[in-house]
Amino acid sequence: MTSQVAVVKGNRGNEPVFKALDLVDFKSAVAGFQRALIKVNFICEKSWETGATTDPIVVEAIWKKLDEAGIEASVVESDATITSADKAFLTSGMKEMCTCNGIEFINLRHLKDKVKLQVPKAAVLRSITVPRIVTESAVISAAKLKTHSATTVTLGMKNMFGLLPDKFKGKYHAMGISNVVVDINATIKPALTVVDGFVGMEGNGPIDGEPVEMNLIVAGKDVVAVDASCSRVMGFDPHNIKHICRAHERGLGELDDIEIVGEHLKSVTRRFKPA
Repeated sequence: MTSQVAVVKGNRGNEPVFKALDLVDFKSAVAGFQRALIKVNFICEKSWETGATTDPIVVEAIWKKLDEAGIEASVVESDATITSADKAFLTSGMKEMCTCNGIEFINLRHLKDKVKLQVPKAAVLRSITVPRIVTESAVISAAKLKTHSATTVTLGMKNMFGLLPDKFKGKYHAMGISNVVVDINATIKPALTVVDGFVGMEGNGPIDGEPVEMNLIVAGKDVVAVDASCSRVMGFDPHNIKHICRAHERGLGELDDIEIVGEHLKSVTRRFKPA
């Protein structure tokens, strides 16, 4: 079944995000939910201008669309081994935006009500434990357009890794991060993926690479299709990226049967320096 992915070019602001969400009929993605969690990328305590963390203006636009649809939304992230999500919330510029709009931020690590979920057709994780709120909400992966030293790219699927509330995530890397990422997405599938490419990152990502101004938003309901499309925008063949290929093989989304709406991929492609 063909998956639709929106690719929108435009200067940093709400409008390109609004356009991308409308092109993929975002309302159908969140239909039936009263609450949504906007999962941002706070891999480090850097501002959005560096290309390392999710741009607050992208999250603001997503939140406005959800608010119009009558859906309550919160911004979420969990601590990483070397990063405090609470500190990153401040340094990324996200706190100022959330305060202005009255948006709640939740550090998933601090939630005590958790549930254990079995992983279907598990590769390496038989189960995962996540806050209950994750299972009761539409999860929107507000990811970054970045390179990654271990997975080539870090986009919508890799961003879902941060839903795990454990601080010390090194053990998951030791299991084979590509398989871990697929297991997580097989268990908790994002309702919607919005990749922030206003400022991406190339080279030594996901933290120490170089910022790349792309003025681009990529969105869709199929996270595999979105990640495959973003990989192509960055000059990478998604057939050579393990977690994207394995997710497709497990039936989580499309790798090639994709309809691009908005811009043509070739018109927005820029070859990123690999990590």
